[in-house]
Amino acid sequence: MATRDDVDRDRDLSGQLRPEDGPVDAALRPRGFDEYVGQTKVKDNLKVFVQAAQQRGEAVDHLLFSGPPGLGKTSLAYIIAVEMGVKLHITSGPALEKKGDLAGILTSLAPGDVLFIDEVHRLTPSIEENLYPAMEEFRFDVVIGDGPHARTMTLPLPRFTLVGATTRSGLLSSPLRDRFGYVARLDYYEPHELEEIVHRSARRLDAKLDPGGAKEISTRARGTPRVANRLLRRLRDFADVWGDGHITQEIADKALSALGIDPKGFDEMDRRLLSYIIDRFEGGPVGLDTLAASIGEEPSTIEDVYEPYLIQHGYLKRTPRGRVATVRAYEHLGRARRNPGLF
Repeated sequence: MATRDDVDRDRDLSGQLRPEDGPVDAALRPRGFDEYVGQTKVKDNLKVFVQAAQQRGEAVDHLLFSGPPGLGKTSLAYIIAVEMGVKLHITSGPALEKKGDLAGILTSLAPGDVLFIDEVHRLTPSIEENLYPAMEEFRFDVVIGDGPHARTMTLPLPRFTLVGATTRSGLLSSPLRDRFGYVARLDYYEPHELEEIVHRSARRLDAKLDPGGAKEISTRARGTPRVANRLLRRLRDFADVWGDGHITQEIADKALSALGIDPKGFDEMDRRLLSYIIDRFEGGPVGLDTLAASIGEEPSTIEDVYEPYLIQHGYLKRTPRGRVATVRAYEHLGRARRNPGLF
């Protein structure tokens, strides 16, 4: 039976810590539903599913979490494993290149274990097809031999929980989506929720965080806990060098400005993206590929990382003809609209 520390030490297929899950990130993860802040409706539903599974002595049904990066999809998988007292196995869609990769993971599962597949929408069609019987009938079919002498051997699998995470739910095939027992979308966090998260993280990091500093971080963290924790670690460095180690509102404001994070949480790339649309493409519309080539970024990164926050908060619009900067974007960047009648 896994302990919380066991879960925090899980590795990916290569046996290494995932890049975003270093020792510090693992230490900051919530270790139970009682520590998980935000996403109240999703959390309450998961509590019911876990408690029901424990009462029946079964594995939790398969779960799918969608939403922008950094909102806690991986943390929820950790928590489910901890609450169920089972081991968490982590991999990602791009890492499962061959059928043997999937077979190796599935056959290593113990009853009730949680298998977390990040970016599940990037599974290849062949891997996805082999995953269906594993999810529905808990079996895995292996073909032995070639040609007319080939035969199929069925390997029974223990009942396990597959937790899928995706930043682009629209790319999931309907057959795969329909095999998850519960599908939930995670939304951006409110500032007061992020304040609670950074205060908890500060205690674990033994950092001295004042209420004003926490508020400054929470308002500039783009509604994302991962961003808030990253800013907290950087501000701790500035506070140690510029002051007595206390992250005050004054230190936080000065340090965040030095990092290029403005009061709305925009970083250099956010401002660059909107500036290019306004200054070089007259506010839009401009196609995604053209915009990506202009700012030197991958189209998928723009769609997955930058656009969700800008669109949800009213700075950018997607139209059939391309991306368009809104009135709010003009105002935030201090630009005059060339054709007010467009808005």
